[in-house]
Amino acid sequence: MPDKAKKGVAQKRHRPPPAMGRDLAKYLNAISEKKGIRAGTPLPLGAHQLGDGANFAIFSRHATRLRLEFFDQPEDQAPSRSIDHDPVLNKTGDIWHVWVQGIRPGQLYGYRVDGPYQPQAGERFNFNKLLVDPYATAIACEADSDAEKTIGYDPGSPEKDISFSTTDDAASVPKSIFTHEHFHWHGIQPPNHSWSETVIYETHVRGFTIHPASGVSHPGTYLGLVEKIPYLLDLGVTAVELMPVMEFNENENRFKNPATGKLLKDYWGYNPLSFFAPKGSYCSCGNLGQQKLEFKEMVREFHKNGIEIILDVVLNHTSEGNQLGPTLSFRGLDNSIFYMLDQQNRRYYKDFTGTGNTINANHPVVRDLILDVLRYWVMEMHVDGFRFDLASVLGRDTDGNLLSDPPLLDRIAEDPILRDIKIIAEAWDAGGAYQVGSFSEKRWAEWNGRFRDEVRRFWRGDEGMRGLFASRICGSADIYRKSGKGPESSINFITCHDGFTLNDLVSFSHKNNEANGQENRDGSDANYSANYGAEGESSNPEIESVRVQQIKNFILTLFISRGVPMLLGGDEFRRSQQGNNNAYCQDNEISWHNWSLLEKNAEIFRFTRQMIALRKSHAVLRNESFYTDADIHWFDSTGRVPDWSSERRKDLACLILGKGEPDLFLMFNASEQPLDFVLLSPGEHAAWYQAADTSETTPQATRDKWTMKKLKNEKVYRLESRASAILLAR
Repeated sequence: MPDKAKKGVAQKRHRPPPAMGRDLAKYLNAISEKKGIRAGTPLPLGAHQLGDGANFAIFSRHATRLRLEFFDQPEDQAPSRSIDHDPVLNKTGDIWHVWVQGIRPGQLYGYRVDGPYQPQAGERFNFNKLLVDPYATAIACEADSDAEKTIGYDPGSPEKDISFSTTDDAASVPKSIFTHEHFHWHGIQPPNHSWSETVIYETHVRGFTIHPASGVSHPGTYLGLVEKIPYLLDLGVTAVELMPVMEFNENENRFKNPATGKLLKDYWGYNPLSFFAPKGSYCSCGNLGQQKLEFKEMVREFHKNGIEIILDVVLNHTSEGNQLGPTLSFRGLDNSIFYMLDQQNRRYYKDFTGTGNTINANHPVVRDLILDVLRYWVMEMHVDGFRFDLASVLGRDTDGNLLSDPPLLDRIAEDPILRDIKIIAEAWDAGGAYQVGSFSEKRWAEWNGRFRDEVRRFWRGDEGMRGLFASRICGSADIYRKSGKGPESSINFITCHDGFTLNDLVSFSHKNNEANGQENRDGSDANYSANYGAEGESSNPEIESVRVQQIKNFILTLFISRGVPMLLGGDEFRRSQQGNNNAYCQDNEISWHNWSLLEKNAEIFRFTRQMIALRKSHAVLRNESFYTDADIHWFDSTGRVPDWSSERRKDLACLILGKGEPDLFLMFNASEQPLDFVLLSPGEHAAWYQAADTSETTPQATRDKWTMKKLKNEKVYRLESRASAILLAR
């Protein structure tokens, strides 16, 4: 056949069928699958609306059988509908998937997954257990994780095989919820404050407003927080760091209050059940998906008022606990992949968190899960940053050794979706790691535990702290410079949720945790606190005067230090936990914010507000670079350069050059005697004005620029014992 003829045949053979005359709607109808249950797609994971139904996709590599069950009510034992997955049609690689027609927001569901039950080999599949979808964006009820109801390893017989539980507890375990994704943000964008502008306020969603004195219409909820926005704006904070809001079981604590005999709560929430789901009980209008929408409302209103939301996230372990713990989600999906197991006997879990298990961040599937979690809270929920609980766990290898270049931490820092958010590490863990100053790359800020401890010790009057105190004020260059970080990497704090409140720091010499039911064995003993004459609350005016002064010293130090200040919620009005430094289980007045204290301790509130305002009005205090020798000059009370080797001296002063702003002269006296500080010349055509003195009562303790007291020609400034002061040159 001639080449020309061959070419014509080829063209005719590969010519597409004519479609111009075909009705598109009829064409699509003709080729489309019409079944109410279809194969579905493997991505995205979780439950997502697709057409007039929903696609469900879940990971399990070693499962042999998988069933999706739907329920009408959270307490239902029997499902209203069950869908068994065909391992050929409903599985792609390690992802099981199905599409179901007619699924609407609010639909309850769960999974049953079968496979080998061989704990000694790390596998714990149990088809009798209803499992939470790890990607569920809302949970209908709380888990019953009573260890006595979970048949597991017998501690009396280490070699005995684990009994297999045949209990079907679907009526009491949590159920996942298919949720509505669309939300109207009204075009409101995140504030995106720089680190130098940031003032963080750490608080607990429930505890912030649940007290009757809070005066809000929706106590203990996301909307309750919204009602307090005017208060936060008045105080001057720019970001609220929320203790865990990912769904957790508040009823899993097995300790009892020794006074009442009642079971205590898991109040803090550092024991997550679901990484994607906001806590249902923090919602004011229901927990069948409303919690997700109300959380978004909260974020939108905070952003509208220029305040960022940072989440304290626990991505290092789950509420499934150790080998005796309940099977709720990951354990029943693929235990050997999601958790770090003991390599000698995979029945046991490695525990670098102090909670019984450790997430296996070494596995690529788990790394992807963690990244998906973070992206979801940023893209869908619009949060502005994360504080990572026990972040050092995420940098350990399968043997538990700390990696020099952890891949997950790098991926979080470099992820294109997460590039504009704040990432903060608690740079230690329960396995002995302490990485303050050396945690990952520059993008990571860190809770500066040394700032907390050394500032406490200086103001307590400990010897040898003067040089360390000066370093903390300057942004902790001795800690961060060597790793290429600046002072913006240092999250400075005196107190946080974990430990004494500021009031208790100056009221108790020892922790008082008896109410936790552990005979006062829990909680740290390294508090660096003092009671100044009486343990606990005192009516002695002399003791109270010292305590108020010390509280002001801590607040002043926090807000004049380079770095990023974080204030524990309630410290601005002397919230007390009655000496309890580990109130994780106290869902009561020990932990709640008693707003009647705001009026009683208005002096402390005014002082805190003025110190935040002073910080904001002087850029030199919050610069994102370390001081140079040309920026700051140090003195002792005599006006001479300090002898940094002196262990006993507790006086310190510094001149900070404003460079276009007023110069600042700061004085600190941690001794028990008043001292006369030699004043430097304020410069030509200038005078010293008193901006703050912690030995005075407000409004004199802090003064705004209109009411500052002008010093005359004083050569010295009398600073009382345990006091600090700020002078401005203008």
